[in-house]
Amino acid sequence: MLESGCKAVKEGMLEKRSDGLLQLWKKKRCILTEEGLLLIPPKHPPPPQQQQPAPSAEPAAKIKELHFSNMKTVDCVERKGKYVYFTVVMAEGKEIDFRCAQEQGWNAAITLQMVQYKNRQAILAVRSTRQKQQHLAAP
Repeated sequence: MLESGCKAVKEGMLEKRSDGLLQLWKKKRCILTEEGLLLIPPKHPPPPQQQQPAPSAEPAAKIKELHFSNMKTVDCVERKGKYVYFTVVMAEGKEIDFRCAQEQGWNAAITLQMVQYKNRQAILAVRSTRQKQQHLAAP
């Protein structure tokens, strides 16, 4: 996603529950694109907008890319106090927990972009199948 220069659909802060024993909530700067969700540590410099190489390989490793092709669902929406809690379920079964202020609507924005991405992929697959069938049917 970083390399493709996708435009940001939504930017802001989300809290992600850590995988460790304590499962602390850590703030992440997030950029939602048409291809997926970028999770950036808050003190990390912004990702390159176009196809510019990263200054070094190390900082790029800290940015997590949750690509919609690897995402299954956005689940478990719960409203508690001022927060909305939701879980992104990846294709391999990994679950990533997030929370944000209720008015931010991150869960809805992620779900909408994921559905649009999957619809685009389905349309491309149908077109590809039709082209193959037409090619095979042609004398």
